[in-house]
Amino acid sequence: MDSKKIYERLARLCSAREYCKRDILKKIEAMRAEDAIDTQAIISQLCAEKYLDESRYAAFFARDKSSLAGWGEQKIRYALSAKGIERDVIDAALGQIDLEKAQSRMEGVLAARMRTLDGDEAQVRQKLFRFGLSRGYTYNQIKAFYDNFRRG
Repeated sequence: MDSKKIYERLARLCSAREYCKRDILKKIEAMRAEDAIDTQAIISQLCAEKYLDESRYAAFFARDKSSLAGWGEQKIRYALSAKGIERDVIDAALGQIDLEKAQSRMEGVLAARMRTLDGDEAQVRQKLFRFGLSRGYTYNQIKAFYDNFRRG
């Protein structure tokens, strides 16, 4: 497959949903493109024509994972970092999250988990904290929720 066909295919994909550069590189490799194809030129052209935008991708990813999946800031930060997104872009994306909705979502996720836990209080606390940390919430966020939940 030549560069033009690969570019056209990737442009169609990028017009349908958001991708980051690392995802596009994997797609080019999956197409089993010849070595003669300049992948950086294709990615540069996609960026120049606004099909590919790391900051737009990061903002979408952060909002989606926070509101729909109930992920905390730490897990979102780690996932974006693993995709090769720069730190300042990640910080800007996390700044676009609605904090009230994120807090409400966290409380809902932790409350649902709390209702399923069995055991003595120490075991329940340990399991809740482990679960909350795995979802990307900070220790202080989980502690505040736990203290409020126990009070009533």
